[in-house]
Amino acid sequence: MYVYLIGAGPGDPGLLTCKGKKVLSEADVVVYDALASDELLSIARPDAEFIYVGKIAGNHAMKQGDINKLLVAKAKEGKVVARLKGGDPYIFGRGGEEAEELVDAGVPFEEVPGISSSIAGPAYAGIPLTHRAFSSSVTIITGHEDPTKPDSVHNWDALARSASTLVFLMGMKNLPDIAAKLMAAGLSGDTPAALVHWGTTDHQRSLASTLADLPAAAVREGFKNPSIIVVGDVVKLKDRLDWFEKKPLFGRTVVVTRAREQASDSAKLFAERGARVIQFPTIKIAPIADYAELDDAVKNMSRYGWVVFTSVNGVRFFRQRLDACGLDARALGGVKVAAIGPATAKAIEDMGIKPDLVPSSYVAEGVADAMLALGMEGKRVLLPRAAEAREVLPETLRAAGAEVDVIAAYENIPSDENRQKVMEALEAGELHCVTFGSSSTVRNFLAAIPAEVLKAHPEVKLAAIGPVTAQTMRELGFEPDIQPEKFSIPALVDAVCAAFAK
Repeated sequence: MYVYLIGAGPGDPGLLTCKGKKVLSEADVVVYDALASDELLSIARPDAEFIYVGKIAGNHAMKQGDINKLLVAKAKEGKVVARLKGGDPYIFGRGGEEAEELVDAGVPFEEVPGISSSIAGPAYAGIPLTHRAFSSSVTIITGHEDPTKPDSVHNWDALARSASTLVFLMGMKNLPDIAAKLMAAGLSGDTPAALVHWGTTDHQRSLASTLADLPAAAVREGFKNPSIIVVGDVVKLKDRLDWFEKKPLFGRTVVVTRAREQASDSAKLFAERGARVIQFPTIKIAPIADYAELDDAVKNMSRYGWVVFTSVNGVRFFRQRLDACGLDARALGGVKVAAIGPATAKAIEDMGIKPDLVPSSYVAEGVADAMLALGMEGKRVLLPRAAEAREVLPETLRAAGAEVDVIAAYENIPSDENRQKVMEALEAGELHCVTFGSSSTVRNFLAAIPAEVLKAHPEVKLAAIGPVTAQTMRELGFEPDIQPEKFSIPALVDAVCAAFAK
């Protein structure tokens, strides 16, 4: 029986604290609100009980009193409960009320502080809340007041005279009233002021104005909740210190079509450059039904001169079969190993084996040319790969006199996960780039998103990882807009950044 009140942070999943991640991963029950992202929830145990209690203005999934009772009830079932709250539980998060309820019920608890949006949002927009030249204090204020009430809980005269940076949370509805009351109390209308919407997330937007002009600017630019209002001279630093919104892909939406097992690295690299990433795994990597043929090859590796891996997945499933057969990397002793590219080479190195060959051109033709240069006459080659793949490599090696055993290690199954998100982004004009990492991702994407739909949006750039993928796109009626010189994911990300920089 235990409850953790965990601050999930302001939105960027990377801002969850180490302790928050640890206790979330161990909890039996996760009680979460509207600001908890899928990435944060994925940290929890798959068998945990998930209960949504989100509260958005005008739409409460559960009243606060009921949330308090829920935490007590779940804890008294003998469970460890993670109460995941946006920002910090004790800064306008009503975490104090939940803690009091737990104390009254005799339920032990801990508060795990989180990074408050009041600090992180402005920081991601280039606004330090304190600065020796501008402000030596910060006042965090709720903007969620009823402007029709005759009395305010705030001392507006004191706020206007304080020379403190003022940060209002939940105040967009009352922004005109907030600005008017500050100016009526003596704060100059020329005082710098800013808005930060969905701070720290890929939906972040911000603007700098003056206190007098901020309400009109908010309407003109369409700012709504959740937005933070910052008032004070520190806003003068925004243009100079704004780092997040100056990332090369900030404000761009990029679709990653690789299988989910491979997409995390791609998504991470695009996100690091500021993009909003939609993972649209058009293929799902799945084991094959019968591994008898591959197991036989694994148990008799000594009959091969070469084993060639053309994907990270091929390495992964080959390694699994080694384990299943009670073997390890020593089974490849005396066998030369080739990798199609650096990512595959890294997966091989993780097995404790240094590849003997990595071609300069990361396609099947590159592997074939490099192996032919070494002489393949009379060599026996094992090629563990997807059940369906291009035949250029085995056919080229066989033509040179090699004996090639092509054995299925896994299969690619079409998938249309997140199709709706892609369609919504297209229809809203918010999709900027679709990236393709293989020919199969092109075919499967167009099976899920009709070609005529994509052609109706010529503003969407299409990126191909290499010439084979690009040729498939052309065969299906699309000319790639972006293609890197090197056929790797980092090179593809760099090429996309360069294209949008233009």
